[in-house]
Amino acid sequence: MLIPTLALLALLTSSPEAGADQQLPPIIQDPESTVLEDVVVDGRRLDQAIDDFVADIVAPPVNRGPARWHRRVCVGAINFRTEVAQAIVDQVSNVAAEAGLEVGEPGCRANVLIIGTEDGSSLAAGLVDRAPRAFRPLYSGAARSREALDRFVSTDAPVRWWHVSLPVGREDGRPAVRMPLDERYPVIRGEGRLRTATRNDLIKVFIIVDVSAARGVDVRRLGDYVGMVALAQIDPEADPSSYDTVLNLFDAPEVQRGLTAWDRSYLQAFYGAELNARAANQQGGEVSSSMYRDLRDAPPTDDAEDGSTADPTP
Repeated sequence: MLIPTLALLALLTSSPEAGADQQLPPIIQDPESTVLEDVVVDGRRLDQAIDDFVADIVAPPVNRGPARWHRRVCVGAINFRTEVAQAIVDQVSNVAAEAGLEVGEPGCRANVLIIGTEDGSSLAAGLVDRAPRAFRPLYSGAARSREALDRFVSTDAPVRWWHVSLPVGREDGRPAVRMPLDERYPVIRGEGRLRTATRNDLIKVFIIVDVSAARGVDVRRLGDYVGMVALAQIDPEADPSSYDTVLNLFDAPEVQRGLTAWDRSYLQAFYGAELNARAANQQGGEVSSSMYRDLRDAPPTDDAEDGSTADPTP
């Protein structure tokens, strides 16, 4: 049973307790996991592979650098069975904390909204139709194109996501673009020829999990996947198959790998980089350089996890 769209819209703006107890199919059907012993990216040098990965997966709004959360996130999950919702919230929160973000306490107002459904496209279409400005606000740098939003609605992917961001002053956090109903243009002080005095903050991400398509995926690894796409503006049409990343979860479900050393290095680099170069591609270069230093100097590790979350099916 699906929550009616209007009721769900109300939930999206309310306190995000993770316990909306809806009788949807469980995410976990088979808790067993298989892990590849060795994963090889390909024949590229490490620095080239990292550059390609960073360039391939990021999908910010047009003419903007990548956006990220500023200090704090609050994760909420609705329309799942209670224990599944809590497991997803906990794992996404763990990923955020590992990236250096503060995580809101239970009852905080969610800016990471994870919604379970049996029909992802119908739910996405209903939400976008009834609240289009929640997905594409009327200011510059808010979101990707209308065509990208159409693909968000129509995709058959098990998980779909949509980020909303806001360009703000780096020092004061005030909007750095003209907002709707405001005739004034903001004045940004400290702008330079090579460096910008603004930053791009994520303010909300909508993540829809089609529980039928995701059946068989371990909840902890699903949480890792959702955490990755919640913290960075990952391009849903990117091909990550040549990289050792959790983004391959649904293309190789028998492997059931969670967040890898590659993913962790990317998130650490993404949230540790300055990201104040005026050119967006230079901001990507800052992330690549940090990620390269981390992976180059890191000792060999095995990302394999022998354990798996218990099946929450009653």
